Amino acid sequence: MKSISFKNFEGYKYIDGGVCAASGFRTSGVYAGIKENPTKKNDLALISSDTLCNAAAVYTQNKVKGAPIIVTRNNLAATGGKAKAVIANSKNANTCNADGEQKAIKMCELAADSLDCKPEEVIVASTGVIGQILPIEPIEKAMPSLVLGLCRSNNDAAATAIMTTDTFPKQVAVEFKIGESTCHLGGMAKGSGMIHPNMATTLNFITTDCAVSTDMLQKALSEVVDVTYNCLSIDGDQSTNDMVALMSSGLAGNKEISSDNEDFKAFKQALYIVMMNLTRMLAKDGEGATKLIECTVSGAIDNKAAKTIAKSVICSSLFKAAVFGEDANWGRILCAIGYADAEFDINKTDVSIGSDYAMIDVCKNGAGIEFSEELAAKALESDEILVKVSVGDGEGKATAWGCDLTYDYVKINGDYRT
Repeated sequence: MKSISFKNFEGYKYIDGGVCAASGFRTSGVYAGIKENPTKKNDLALISSDTLCNAAAVYTQNKVKGAPIIVTRNNLAATGGKAKAVIANSKNANTCNADGEQKAIKMCELAADSLDCKPEEVIVASTGVIGQILPIEPIEKAMPSLVLGLCRSNNDAAATAIMTTDTFPKQVAVEFKIGESTCHLGGMAKGSGMIHPNMATTLNFITTDCAVSTDMLQKALSEVVDVTYNCLSIDGDQSTNDMVALMSSGLAGNKEISSDNEDFKAFKQALYIVMMNLTRMLAKDGEGATKLIECTVSGAIDNKAAKTIAKSVICSSLFKAAVFGEDANWGRILCAIGYADAEFDINKTDVSIGSDYAMIDVCKNGAGIEFSEELAAKALESDEILVKVSVGDGEGKATAWGCDLTYDYVKINGDYRT
């Protein structure tokens, strides 16, 4: 199974549990048979809160949006940012279907009837093949067993249920302090292909017991999405169904965060840690991928320029192919920097490439320098590749994540529907 190396942050401790790490949340996942699968892999997930939560969400920027996106957005608008549950399916995106919204609403109603809440208090999400009618009967039939399976230790079953071509479930959780209160924040995500800024083809569900107002949840989520999921690219295709939803049970007992104060900064940092690591997991599990690519840019005129340059590097098909071949072809990095829509001085541009094994300086002041090809090849054997770019002496900095481009990407997408 693929895994990533977690980066340590002072005052934040990684814990198990995913979305169940926060107090008040239970999960379940079952195989409903939405699409015939001989392995009977889970395809229907449920997250339930013991309390009505403050909630926030961010959605795909694709002009073609899946029906669940429309229904969830309407539900959160109707409740003023309140939610009690999430129901999500894989195998079928419920997108570009005449009865799509009707089916998404029905999923909310089925969950609400089983959990004794209102349909508009349910967040609904789908992922999978676009343009195929979503069969509601398997979902309806599976609801009793789905609800029966709800518990604090069933996060793995739920995380597996939202996977499509993912090769492993993606979960992260942290524990941190707000004043005297011990808080928890955890998330689960799916995504492997059709991933590109902004908001990639991912489903992301995040829970916390830290008490935060709806407005501040939305503020934190929107800001952290911009420096995590919006800096992720696998293949340059932006999905129709991307969603990240954040729910707060408020059961940690801290005074509710309702302004941009020190408590908000501490909460936002916890959210960043979880979403950044989920982003890295998504990048490493790109379809057919063998390596995670992390590109950090510094010295730019501002953060926006730095992000544009970093994303340009990790989106370069030529560079992604070079990483797969473990070839330190730094000229492809310079090429990608050069066509980025950002101002910089090529004569002040330095590039290093490598991994935890070794970082190799390959370019100084816009020109190549001598380096050991043997050492570079050894460093590029790692499954986590680092690229560091400096484009001057400005204050702007940013990081973007992607993966290598392999033969298997074409194989997977050549017969995706079958």
